[in-house]
Amino acid sequence: MPIYQAGSLNTTALTAPDLYVQVVAPKTRYINGVATDGLGIVGIGSWGPVNSAYLIGSANDQAQYLGAQQVRKYDLSTAVAISLQLGATNINAVRVTDGTDVAASIPLKDVATTPATGATLTAIYTGTRGNAMQSAITAGTANNTFKLTINLPGQSAEVFDNIAGTGATFWANLVSAVNNGQTSVRGASQLVVATIGTSTALPNVTLTYTLTGGTDGNATITDAVLLGTDGSSTTRKGMYALRGTNSQVINLVDLTDTTAWPTMATFALAEGSYAIGQGAAGTTYAALATLLNTAGVDSYGFKAIVGDWPYWKDTVNGINRMIAPATFEAANIASRAPHISTLNKSISTVVSTQRNLANQPYSIAEIGAINSARLDVITNPCPGGNYYGMRSGRNTSSLSTTNDDTYTRMTNYLALTLAASFGDVVGQDQTVDLRRETKSTIESFLSNLELQGMIGDPNGGPAFSVKIDASNNPDSQVALGYMIADVQVKYLNVVRYFLINLEGGGSVSVTVSN
Repeated sequence: MPIYQAGSLNTTALTAPDLYVQVVAPKTRYINGVATDGLGIVGIGSWGPVNSAYLIGSANDQAQYLGAQQVRKYDLSTAVAISLQLGATNINAVRVTDGTDVAASIPLKDVATTPATGATLTAIYTGTRGNAMQSAITAGTANNTFKLTINLPGQSAEVFDNIAGTGATFWANLVSAVNNGQTSVRGASQLVVATIGTSTALPNVTLTYTLTGGTDGNATITDAVLLGTDGSSTTRKGMYALRGTNSQVINLVDLTDTTAWPTMATFALAEGSYAIGQGAAGTTYAALATLLNTAGVDSYGFKAIVGDWPYWKDTVNGINRMIAPATFEAANIASRAPHISTLNKSISTVVSTQRNLANQPYSIAEIGAINSARLDVITNPCPGGNYYGMRSGRNTSSLSTTNDDTYTRMTNYLALTLAASFGDVVGQDQTVDLRRETKSTIESFLSNLELQGMIGDPNGGPAFSVKIDASNNPDSQVALGYMIADVQVKYLNVVRYFLINLEGGGSVSVTVSN
């Protein structure tokens, strides 16, 4: 009784009389939506890989990979700290440099009359954070061995114990332990790389070494460095290092060059992302509207925020700092479900803005002008109360059907989910069963969204429609290998204008229905 997987047996060409069992995969499939909380942030740092996205999900990760925030332009750690406070916990951080960054290092000496270098420890990453790293060689636990300890504040110390050998052999064993690990005892160092020196004497066990010379490479950083250049996975720089990371919201820290906006918008559309930008501090909405039009950006993949910069309480440095508004709004968007608008939602970490600090609140006419100019702004008050929040909730698209934040988010969410779920269809025979199964799977996913209140028609109409049949798959296209699914989804619309008709007076006749 042979057993076959369905499709591996030609059931029309059996020759041997027997019982054949085919294992058939379940006809009903279910798919889950892709994560929508990915936040890509590009800036300068004092530790970590360069032009390579790495995941930050907590304050501990921030301390380990970035260190504390610094009062400087383009600071990556500052943007991460604010994003974490606002609930973003899936951060893809990209560190950029001007190319002058250097890794801290220190030579480990022997006990010779004229000390020679036995090995040199070099920080695994460039940056000034490496200058806080210390190391020491002491007696090992086992007799006639040595122990190397490497410590970076905020991280667990790395200990390479029981390194044996004398003279040059010891130093070679130390380098091997650091770079390759000690079998099952511990792995290779995640803090430094060791290179062999010239010593043939015993190590000095009384010194504590502090690595020096590390630099961040931020002396000549410009907006263009954050924008970066495209290429292969190993040559991409800046924003382009976020390719394939599912960063559905993008913040290039403190970037204000409006000529970069078209490139950001193009990248965001290609990646299924939403890029957030802003005008320079103090740029009025009228001036920024002109710059937006000059840049030629008219896209649902990009949001532009007025240059009325918010203030944030930096408890590490003990000051209130003026921070680019995109840093707040990017995290604000990423931390919410894709069908939830940030319009009129509180941004709890903002303590003031330039206009509010000058006691110059926006008038209703000005808010209307900002909306009409395809811009957004953080201000206080909001329609819901005296808190800081977004007053437009829109992107830079000039089309009323696509200019809401939630259009961008939901469209990207649906497109990325469908793209990630049906690659297996390619290569299969187009049959009635394949069409039916694919259609059923899409409908099940959309039905779940309707049940969760993420799509729907408040007036009672259908929330979605999926068609994969002969009407949209004629023989002429099927013969060429095409299978087409036409999917329509009804998004929920954000209430932007709530109008109450009030009729009052002594002569009013009130009728109350049961």
